[in-house]
Amino acid sequence: MYTIREGFAPFQGYQTWFRICGDLHNGQTPLVVAHGGPGCTHDYVDAFKYIAETGRAVIHYDQLGNGRSTHLPDVDPTFWQPSLFLDELTNLLRTLEIDDDYALLGQSWGGMLAAEHAVTQPSGLKALILADTPASMALWMEAAARLRAELPAEVQATLLEHEKAGTLDSEEYKAASMVFYQRHVCRVDPWPEELLRTFAALESNPGVYLAMNGPSEFNIIGSLKNWSIVDRLGKIAVPTLLISGRYDEATPEVVQPFMDKITGAQWVIFENSSHMPHIEERQRCMQTVGDFLKAN
Repeated sequence: MYTIREGFAPFQGYQTWFRICGDLHNGQTPLVVAHGGPGCTHDYVDAFKYIAETGRAVIHYDQLGNGRSTHLPDVDPTFWQPSLFLDELTNLLRTLEIDDDYALLGQSWGGMLAAEHAVTQPSGLKALILADTPASMALWMEAAARLRAELPAEVQATLLEHEKAGTLDSEEYKAASMVFYQRHVCRVDPWPEELLRTFAALESNPGVYLAMNGPSEFNIIGSLKNWSIVDRLGKIAVPTLLISGRYDEATPEVVQPFMDKITGAQWVIFENSSHMPHIEERQRCMQTVGDFLKAN
């Protein structure tokens, strides 16, 4: 078994909660896991702690504004920017004294964050895993529109009706959105406890998600709406693994630019998964990530 240690990294007068599974300084490059959202919590990507059973330390953290890190419900929405979360990640690496040797896994928005970090070519980054990650929000929105058009007609009508009326917090809208989520976010039924915990946290504290994303996975009106990293991907110079699911909202065309522009990138598509292979095909996903890290 591995040891577990929790703590807080001071950051700009706030606190970033972290948890370390395993020994950070046993000679194996530790893995840092960045969760999605923006504005989710580490809970739903908790499964990656099983990588620690290979002897490699795994660090989870809750990004500022959510989970066990400092909540800031009253800040101006413009406070929430990718640059803030990049600074927070850098601060965490320095606080844990692993900024000279670490691997980074980002899931969904966490992958966008991880890619932004990687294009700065930090010397300590040894390997990168981008899980269910879009290379641009324009591609993401195109894919979401196509997937949404495949939903039952009455579900589409309900979504449209409430979007026009601005009643996005109605139970009817949430229920219609859930049809999309059960197809393209997580196909496990019922959803596991760790995913429910993240969604409950997001519902009780949606500020970051609303500011950067918008009211739902397919209605992007926040500050990330025009985000793209496609033109900068050639700067990523570390071994890179891409992960996505066959039914993922991060569809193949959304992930393709990473494959095209990152030299030597590998891509594994999980045939029985949507946006969360780490939950939907947990054992194979952990094996895939563990093998990649061991090889690189």
